[in-house]
Amino acid sequence: MATTADTQLSWTRDDWTAATPALPALDDTMMRLVLAHISTRVAVVNRDWTYRYANVETLRFMGLPPERVIGLPMSQVLDPGVYAVLEPLFQRVFAGESLHRRGWAQYQHQGRRFRDQWFLPYRGADGEVDSVIIIGLDQTEQRLGEEALAAHQVQLRASEALKAAIFDHALAALVSTNEEGLIIEFNPAAEAMFGRPRAEVLGLPMAQVIVPARLRPAGGQGFQLWRDEAEAGPARRMEVTAQRADGREFPAEVVLWRTEVGAAVVFTASITDLSERHAAAQQIERQRDALRQSEKLSAMGNLLAGVSHELNNPLAIVMGRAALLEEKCSADPALQRDAQLIREAAERCGRIVQTFLNMARSRPAQRSPVNLNVLARATAELMAYNYRSHGIELHLTLAESLPAVSADSDQISQIVLNLLVNAQQALARSSAARVVTLSTGTPATGAGTAGVAQVELRVADNGPGVDAAARPRLFEAYFTTKGEGLGTGMGLSVSRTLARSHGGDLRLDEGVPGRGAVFCLTLPALAMPAPASQPSAATPVADASEAADARILVVDDEEEIALMMREMLEHAGYDVATAESGALALEMLAEARFDVVVSDLHMPDMDGASLWREIRSRHPALERRLLFVTGDTLSPLAQEFFRASGCAGLDKPFSRAQLLACVQALQDATA
Repeated sequence: MATTADTQLSWTRDDWTAATPALPALDDTMMRLVLAHISTRVAVVNRDWTYRYANVETLRFMGLPPERVIGLPMSQVLDPGVYAVLEPLFQRVFAGESLHRRGWAQYQHQGRRFRDQWFLPYRGADGEVDSVIIIGLDQTEQRLGEEALAAHQVQLRASEALKAAIFDHALAALVSTNEEGLIIEFNPAAEAMFGRPRAEVLGLPMAQVIVPARLRPAGGQGFQLWRDEAEAGPARRMEVTAQRADGREFPAEVVLWRTEVGAAVVFTASITDLSERHAAAQQIERQRDALRQSEKLSAMGNLLAGVSHELNNPLAIVMGRAALLEEKCSADPALQRDAQLIREAAERCGRIVQTFLNMARSRPAQRSPVNLNVLARATAELMAYNYRSHGIELHLTLAESLPAVSADSDQISQIVLNLLVNAQQALARSSAARVVTLSTGTPATGAGTAGVAQVELRVADNGPGVDAAARPRLFEAYFTTKGEGLGTGMGLSVSRTLARSHGGDLRLDEGVPGRGAVFCLTLPALAMPAPASQPSAATPVADASEAADARILVVDDEEEIALMMREMLEHAGYDVATAESGALALEMLAEARFDVVVSDLHMPDMDGASLWREIRSRHPALERRLLFVTGDTLSPLAQEFFRASGCAGLDKPFSRAQLLACVQALQDATA
């Protein structure tokens, strides 16, 4: 058998005449009738290559009448290309071989056709081949149909492979069931989502595999509800509660649709795990709550800052007058003690106000050597009333000779305040005696990370403690163990961030469950002693002889403040004059000599900044001998003025010792 690209040729030397089975013979009329009406092409070619016979089907295919075929040579009847192909074949058939030819052929008029042909040699009475019988069947339409079917099957297999790949690699869990709700497909994503292998769930009811037992309707009607949803119309999204193999429930989104596969009906569910989406939505909501809370706190901070500023002036008068009265009553110890109590109470109010202002101040972090004991006392003082009103004892155990730390005092105060507030809220549920201990010291090892010495501050309470399950997430943003409306979940997270930005840390120490919590703040220590707090009213001040003949001009639009400062300075031996406005101060400077000018920063008509510019222009020798007092420490304008001018500043309320120390510092710096 020979094969070309489009045709198969099968040669044989069998004697077809001898092989013909004995069949009833047909008369000539009947045979002509059969040959005229069969769909097979039949032709006979003589030894001289002329057509002896061609039936109706052959003539129809050629598109020629009998007279243009019968008796004519093949070379005149056939297309030149077809004849060129047939000529060598006919030579072999005339030589006694039989040929079965099957395949595609290109005809000049009929185009490309698929034919199945037999070329049979016919031997005459002398045994020699005197003609060739050609029997052919046109199978073009059948072949084209078979090829189309084969191509369609290839496409179908490719489509099925693609669908299987999509099904197997889909990120969503895909579960298919039959009409009874029994699982017939369970893709890898479903295996991962539900924690069950495909082989295990095939044939099980879908509701049993993915729906929690508590949510399955009685009587096994769970799948029927989903089936009704699928048959109601176009696929719709549903949020449901699903269950993993280990019993954990999770939110899921389900899209269910109905598919007819032949006579069968298949229901497929596309399931998406909404756990991360819900967690993200909850976090966004917590962030919104935190933002709203932050805005409220910011508004409250601004309100407190404003109130604190308004309190500064009267507090300055109370503190100053109490200190002066204390000195005047030296001959009456009882009266002097009363004045001392008034001064100390006013100073405490001043420290509380200053703490409020520091925490409300919006400014870049400014680190300097800080005494952790001073911050602890100030914060404890701020919380003292709250603790007393809630029946909480606050014990301070502060180590002596504590090393200084390099820190932003406002940020560290914020950490300590947050820990004390948390301790108060934790004790709210305790019926026993409520105790909080605030202590400072150095770790027992004496060194922290990389051998750097550490200072630590601890806040311990005797409340219920922190649940073991909450400990790993305690410092996460937006995580809170408090009740509704009691916290944003940001306090400890921000506090730890601040601590670590200082090179330290904030941790929850291990304790006995149910016996309170101990939070420990550690900070790197400086190789220097902690700085002392600002001088108080009881600090010794320069006597009259140390003031020499210095003359001071006090400028303040509030008469009580001006008179108080004048009396404080005169008691120290200074020669003092007062002016109620900046304009009057300039007139007095033009007429007399002054060594130092003490002025309020905020005054009507001419404020302190304008006064400084005028003095710098008219009396340059006094440019660095100005001290400005202010109760508005939050004002950006005030901060910008102090940065630009380099002038000294003193916050209200202030003590006599602080005022005298600032004046003395100006004299020493410009001596």
